[in-house]
Amino acid sequence: FALTTLLAFLISCPIMLIREGSKLADFPALYASNPVVSFNLIASGLWFYGYNELATMTIKKTSAVTQSVANTAKRVIVIIGVAIVLKESLDPIKLLGCAIGIGGVFLYSIVDNIFPPADEKKKEEKKAE
Repeated sequence: FALTTLLAFLISCPIMLIREGSKLADFPALYASNPVVSFNLIASGLWFYGYNELATMTIKKTSAVTQSVANTAKRVIVIIGVAIVLKESLDPIKLLGCAIGIGGVFLYSIVDNIFPPADEKKKEEKKAE
């Protein structure tokens, strides 16, 4: 599980050094003097690693498509939840995006009932005979 995280870190290092390298010398002092920065850095890393662990275990138990659909549903739920908590109005384009996301997840969940897989069609035809 950790391999993905390590590879992502190594690939990101050159980009980080190019974009933020000039500020790198100031970071150790900021990390040592500001407990909020150190806590947020550690918490962020742990949450990200935990998320990757969970995503990898989910893919092993289900399929990549199922995990992708669940991830889409999660994003829609987060958008709507944040809008409710922050009492932010959702303009029509945001509502349309949420509706498309929810509709896609719903269609994925019922598609086997609408269009049974070929193996099930053959079984049903044999039962009818």
